[in-house]
Amino acid sequence: MSASFHRLLRILVGAVISVFYLQPAGANDSVARLAAGGLVLAHTKDIEMRSEYLYVSERKINVRYRFFNRSTTDVSTLVAFPMPDLKPMTEGDDYNLPTDDPLNFLAFQTRVNGSPITAKVEQRAYAMGLERTDMLKAHAVPVAPHLKQTHEALDQLPADVAREFIRLGIVREETYDIGRGMERHFFPSWTLRTTYYWNQKFPAQTEVEVEHEYRPSVGASAGTMIGMADNPTGIDAETKTRYCLDKQFIAAARRVQKRLRAQDGFVSERRLEYILTTGSNWAGPIKKFRLVVDKGAPENLVSFCASGVRKISPTRFEVQKNNYWPDKELNVLILKPETATQ
Repeated sequence: MSASFHRLLRILVGAVISVFYLQPAGANDSVARLAAGGLVLAHTKDIEMRSEYLYVSERKINVRYRFFNRSTTDVSTLVAFPMPDLKPMTEGDDYNLPTDDPLNFLAFQTRVNGSPITAKVEQRAYAMGLERTDMLKAHAVPVAPHLKQTHEALDQLPADVAREFIRLGIVREETYDIGRGMERHFFPSWTLRTTYYWNQKFPAQTEVEVEHEYRPSVGASAGTMIGMADNPTGIDAETKTRYCLDKQFIAAARRVQKRLRAQDGFVSERRLEYILTTGSNWAGPIKKFRLVVDKGAPENLVSFCASGVRKISPTRFEVQKNNYWPDKELNVLILKPETATQ
């Protein structure tokens, strides 16, 4: 095997820190992203978002808000941060989770006016559209489907309980041989919904600063067809639209692909998604919005959909908007040159 193929394997191993469930035999060349976003509360006519600063990179998402209660009375309301749903995976799919914490798998943290907030957390498991949290807990099965303990607990279920879980669509059964003869295992088929929340007071005629930070779930592929000489037009329309891939970006990718072929290297993909549209729940538009996307290294290529993009450093790109109504989510594609010596 070539050195680039060995490098590809190392990328795959490093990319998947934790997966939704462990696959049996076989390997994948891609992990999927999980979309997360900002704070959510019920629509309000009293609290406006004076500014939002959003920093997006592979390593960190940081958001700083300045809220203002424009009414003459204090407002106390529930503020929530919904984690991305952990959905059942089909064979060949993996999710990249940055931590193995069963509750806080994105290492989410919040500060209000500079002081840390201890948020409460709610986790619910759903299968076939029905909540099954209590059933799982009754049989000592953790609701976090990506944990090793969860798979061990499922394999230890009594036969009658396992059959009932299969009937209800809570688990699925797989039988396979990985060198020890035929084995039967059970895998989660439920969706986990996790929400962090707390009560927040917004004093009348007062500004409150809220900041949150987490580690994103980054989609990854050890290789890309973008810019490949033998596939100049093989990019599907959905990918072009999602990341606003233009001729200049594709041409730049082609130049990188050509250079790396001589070095026995390749180009890998990183994909991030951030849910912006929850910003429309506040009173009025976001007065001042600033987005900074960091591609990580000067040699990387980045593409995302936005107008008025300005390069402010060798790795960072900025977008500023006034009176901004977010009407779509942010999708970021990063192409990373990988050489055999890395």
